[in-house]
Amino acid sequence: MGFFSVLARCVPTVLSVASSVLGLIPRPNKENPSVAGVQARQDAEREKDKAIRDLQSVNDRIEEMKRKYKEEREEADARQEKLKRDAARTADDMERMKAQMKAQTDEAILAANRAEARAKEAANDAKEEVAKLTREAREAREHTQKIQEDAQKATAAAMEMAEKAQRAADEQRRQSEAAKARAEEAARKAAEEAKKANEAKEEAERRLKEGIQPVVTPTPAELAAAKRRIQYRADCFHFAVAGISGSGKSSLVNAFRGLRSRQAGAAAVGITETTIHMTRYPDDNPDNPFVWYDIPGAGTLRCRDWQYFNDQGLYVFDCIIVLFDNRFTMTDVAILVNARRFNIPTYIVRSKADQHISNVMMDMGYEGDDEEDVERRDILYKAARKQFIDNTRKSVKDNLEDANLPNQRVYIVSNSTLLSIVLNRTPKKTIDEVDLLNDLFNEAYRRRRTGQGV
Repeated sequence: MGFFSVLARCVPTVLSVASSVLGLIPRPNKENPSVAGVQARQDAEREKDKAIRDLQSVNDRIEEMKRKYKEEREEADARQEKLKRDAARTADDMERMKAQMKAQTDEAILAANRAEARAKEAANDAKEEVAKLTREAREAREHTQKIQEDAQKATAAAMEMAEKAQRAADEQRRQSEAAKARAEEAARKAAEEAKKANEAKEEAERRLKEGIQPVVTPTPAELAAAKRRIQYRADCFHFAVAGISGSGKSSLVNAFRGLRSRQAGAAAVGITETTIHMTRYPDDNPDNPFVWYDIPGAGTLRCRDWQYFNDQGLYVFDCIIVLFDNRFTMTDVAILVNARRFNIPTYIVRSKADQHISNVMMDMGYEGDDEEDVERRDILYKAARKQFIDNTRKSVKDNLEDANLPNQRVYIVSNSTLLSIVLNRTPKKTIDEVDLLNDLFNEAYRRRRTGQGV
């Protein structure tokens, strides 16, 4: 109940009480008051005092109602302001969607208009031709009637001419009907396209209402800004190392550059996510025109999964290395899907292979480096290595199939082994480190020779 409606109910009661009190007060009399008069006057005074107290109580209640009404009004105003802001954001999103749908609808309408124009033109041509043939047939009949009396031969010739004209008219009518059918088919297709466009609009609006984030394509201005932000150079090849938080991106960047984690100029590494801003690292080898980028990890409060690809500007890189440690996640799948949209080559890499193989060996009963049975250790290592590689490739393949993505190779590497190869040292054990380096560098030089890039 609003404040003014409560006040309207209270005011008549107050006035009634006040009127009653005033009626109880005796009017002055020139005669001396009797005991009953004095008593009545005292009762009236008490009633008056009580009415005044009741009136004060009502006033206090009214003031309390005013205060509560003011608080409720302020809360309602705050909620209304929030709703306005939310509505404004929703309206902006809807305007973008409407613009896209309007463009598609306009295109469908334009196609339908062109088809209709062609159909009308064909129909007009057919109509003119029919009129011409009809006119010729009429003239032929008139001529036949004129010379019918002269000779039967002339009559036969005129009849033959009329028949030819009729056949021509029938053929022209058939062509006109065929043109009409083609026009109707074109109109039907145009209506189907318009229906599809409308359905797409409704689906987009439904997804927007349900909170499903739409796919956002960067504008030319955003592309240019992203290139400036990463200091993009046409004479370099730009590698982005991306993935979820804690997958070892900084360590992998260091290995590609031939640096250990504690060397000067190396990317900072740690158990928690240490990269909170994109960091640019030119390759330390001057013969390699490469630039490596350590991308902040996805799945943190700073980098939400669905915003990751666009927020990090991954659409401007020449190549994206999708790195994962324990699990191949939907975030990694989202990176691959978006990279395909922008025709950016991707390489799936699983890091820390040496650690994972050691863990599998422990699960198989290996007791650590203190175990003296070298032959048994080698057997366990080969079995653990095969199991780890097979499980990794199967897991990635299954995730790609579930996402309707084509299968692609997953490179299984150890950062220490990769570092040894970059430093031209011969490692004791390798998996995919050599293939990864060869494929990355060959892709870089190939795309530079052909002029491909963002």
